[in-house]
Amino acid sequence: MGGRREEILDAALAIADEQGLDAVSMRAVADRVGVTPMALYRHVSDKAALLDGIAGRLLAALLPPDEREVRVGEGEGRAAEPRAWDERLRGLAYACREVARRHPWVAHLLFSRPAVTPDAVRAVDVIYTALVDAGVPDREVPRLERLISTFVIGFAASEASGRFAPGTLDPRGRRGRLPEGELPGHGRLAPWLDLPVDLDAEFEADLEDIRRLVEAVARRAE
Repeated sequence: MGGRREEILDAALAIADEQGLDAVSMRAVADRVGVTPMALYRHVSDKAALLDGIAGRLLAALLPPDEREVRVGEGEGRAAEPRAWDERLRGLAYACREVARRHPWVAHLLFSRPAVTPDAVRAVDVIYTALVDAGVPDREVPRLERLISTFVIGFAASEASGRFAPGTLDPRGRRGRLPEGELPGHGRLAPWLDLPVDLDAEFEADLEDIRRLVEAVARRAE
């Protein structure tokens, strides 16, 4: 049964990549797999469960085998040492960025569905445990997880969809062409808005700011 479910999710992912997420339906997936729609219900109960399964599959891609730990030294018998909390968050963030590049529609799915499958919940748990290890009080962990997830998915999706593409980051000539002086913020920042943007450096700087924010929340609890 597990093999057929994976085949169904593969088909759903392929349809979404080719035609967009809205094209994913039980009938379309059944046609791709070569079965009747009723045959799918043994493996996914309805379209909602199908979408949950896709979300879980994509979130599972954020967790490479060595995500949680690295080996210390070489040879057998050596103990495993947990990665530093910020390295775990950074690894998850870069993996999410790569997934969004392969599947530009991913943000719509992840923002619209809670993490309910085992794979999806494991990805969230990595963030939870990283924040706990950073010293963030338990009561603050869910809030920071939401903040981090929203930023990472939003950045990755904006980049993948072309919102950050060259020529789109300076909006002064694209917002109604208002008279001079009507956009004081744009006027003040004009020299900076005209500069080319290094998205790799910007993403790294943003993650560094998030690390400092987590540390600040942890310090307040001391």
